[in-house]
Amino acid sequence: MAGIANIHKIPELRRRLLFTLVMIVVYRICAHIPVPGVDSAVLIEALREQAGTVFGLLNTFTGGAFFRMSIIGLGIMPYITASIILQLLGVVIPYLEQLQKEGELGRKKINQYTRYLTVALSAGQAIATSAWLTRIHGPNGAPVVPEPGLLFTITTMFSLAAGTIFLMWQGELITERGIGNGISLIIFFGIIDGIPSNLANTLNLWQTGQLSAFEILGLVILMIAVIAGIIYVERAHRRIPVQYPGRTIGRKIYKGVQTHLPLRINTSGVIPPIFASSLLSFPMTFSQFFPIENPVFDWLKSALSPLSWEYNTLYGILIIFFAFFYTAVVFNPIDVAENLKRHGGYIPGIRPGQNTADYIDRVLTRITTVGALYLAVVCILPSLLINAAGVSFYFGGTSLLIVVGVAMDTAQQIEAHLLARSYDGFLGPKGPKMRGRKR
Repeated sequence: MAGIANIHKIPELRRRLLFTLVMIVVYRICAHIPVPGVDSAVLIEALREQAGTVFGLLNTFTGGAFFRMSIIGLGIMPYITASIILQLLGVVIPYLEQLQKEGELGRKKINQYTRYLTVALSAGQAIATSAWLTRIHGPNGAPVVPEPGLLFTITTMFSLAAGTIFLMWQGELITERGIGNGISLIIFFGIIDGIPSNLANTLNLWQTGQLSAFEILGLVILMIAVIAGIIYVERAHRRIPVQYPGRTIGRKIYKGVQTHLPLRINTSGVIPPIFASSLLSFPMTFSQFFPIENPVFDWLKSALSPLSWEYNTLYGILIIFFAFFYTAVVFNPIDVAENLKRHGGYIPGIRPGQNTADYIDRVLTRITTVGALYLAVVCILPSLLINAAGVSFYFGGTSLLIVVGVAMDTAQQIEAHLLARSYDGFLGPKGPKMRGRKR
């Protein structure tokens, strides 16, 4: 409690937390503003059975905004998809690759391109969504869109696209003026918004006899174990010893320093599951929005259902791929080896230069393999529970990973603000200090 009380003693941190809270409140208010021309009550009834599909996953990330078809119904996913596309293109397009190496100036240019691509993607998805909404009817045959037409399509396109752009702007503001990563916090609060309803559904299953008290207790124990495992792996790292020799600068003699280079088991964080789920949502969304009578499309719809073994196999493969890909983007062993050599540092027993880069790359590859497998197992765990035990409590896997990871990152930033001003940390004077995570 003393650590929490110290938060209010720092004006800057207090302002940042208040600003973040106001932005999140505005975000949740927007989640309840419907798109003009859509009967939200009929839409919710029509999509009630879609909790285990791609629509259920999108609804989870948007905090129920998609099923209500609010103005932020598309969520922040178009922005994340645009980021994926530009990072992938940076590998094959020399111009983008050069921008990635130009530091702050290049990053601003890439962010500008990401915003432009986000506008295009959100507008395209909004048009597809409007066409899909006009074909949906409720259980009693009532249309979701009572008056379809060109005006409805234009209104929906501008409403949903503007909502995504507003969320993108909000996320950048939170990152700049608030606390934590804005985009991650938007997804975080969207996910935890569904916790009360999921708990109510689970209790309802218990009351109706579909789940026993023993099964619910097992779910609680399993969730606690998964959370503990996530925290343990997210904070785990491999320490590579680094030695700096003694130096003489002017009349001062500096002794040699022995330190270490920490390599995290999960360097990529929560990015691979988000990337993988975003990519897998494209074929399924297309097949749902534009139904085509063809055996191939029928097989694609069934194969890419989040509960199918084909989906989970491909999901795990994509998570592993993006774990290695994103780690390679954010951590370059050659640059690290050059920086060590430039400052006179070396790894004992390893020659400086290329040999050091090869050694770091080998270590990073081994620990990234463990981290990628951990991500894949955690993210497909809910589907295994649903298929094996018939559990419909969907909060888990990717959602749980994002919630725990974002909470740890935000707590670490609060901890840094407290320690920078000589206050006891967020976890108390004797508690363990939070370690930062590479992005």
